[in-house]
Amino acid sequence: MRFAISFIVSCGLLAGTSSGFAREGVEVGGNSTFSKLVPAGDVERSAVQQYAQMLQQAAAQNALGRDDHPQVQRLRAIARRIIPFSYEWNPRARDWKWEVNLIGSRQINAFCMPGGKIAFYSGILDQLKLSDDEVAMVMGHEIAHALREHARERMGKNAATSIGASVLSQVLGLGQTGQALTNYGAQLLTLQFSRQDESEADLVGMELAARAGYNPQAGVTLWQKMGAASGGAPPQWLSTHPSGSTRIADIQKNLPKVMPLYERARKG
Repeated sequence: MRFAISFIVSCGLLAGTSSGFAREGVEVGGNSTFSKLVPAGDVERSAVQQYAQMLQQAAAQNALGRDDHPQVQRLRAIARRIIPFSYEWNPRARDWKWEVNLIGSRQINAFCMPGGKIAFYSGILDQLKLSDDEVAMVMGHEIAHALREHARERMGKNAATSIGASVLSQVLGLGQTGQALTNYGAQLLTLQFSRQDESEADLVGMELAARAGYNPQAGVTLWQKMGAASGGAPPQWLSTHPSGSTRIADIQKNLPKVMPLYERARKG
């Protein structure tokens, strides 16, 4: 099994390459080739089902924000500004049926499932008292996970591991992905992203927010608030997520790459 995974890495297939020309903004390289082991359309259809079930459960508990709720309108307005800048990162995003909903819960959380299915929990807005700029940073981060197909990548890695080296060639030819997807589709709401995925989403999300006219410096205050709210969170080496101080440092390091985009958007 280790040989199979090592073979992929040694062949240079683990991560895509850049398109060879300079662009404004952050630099994160291409999407992982592991994501190609699972058909994008199948993942997105599974996400639609999972998202619909979640909304039904929330509605049954009277916890789904109404369309006229001020926070729902606020979230959707921010999304409308960010979404057009997603297309460069993933051509499929242009055809996604984007949705933004608010779930009544004290959880400090938000997510964007494959296919543009966004949900915010009221706890992240109420407890952290997020500004619009900070909401845009959260939303950009979550959208970035979908654009970079991190869930699809995790499913691909799981599929490669479970199927094994004996049929790896068939997987690379997409011959067995349908069955693999069936086994992992139910995990969309529980998949754990790697530190690299989280760091990548921070940077891509920061750029999306900046291009939409939201101040990327809000990433610093956002993670300061997150750090204060998490209290005794485990140190970075015990967590799949980068520590708040690491995230803040990475954001500050990359601010010069995105501030011109923000200034241009603000003037426009």
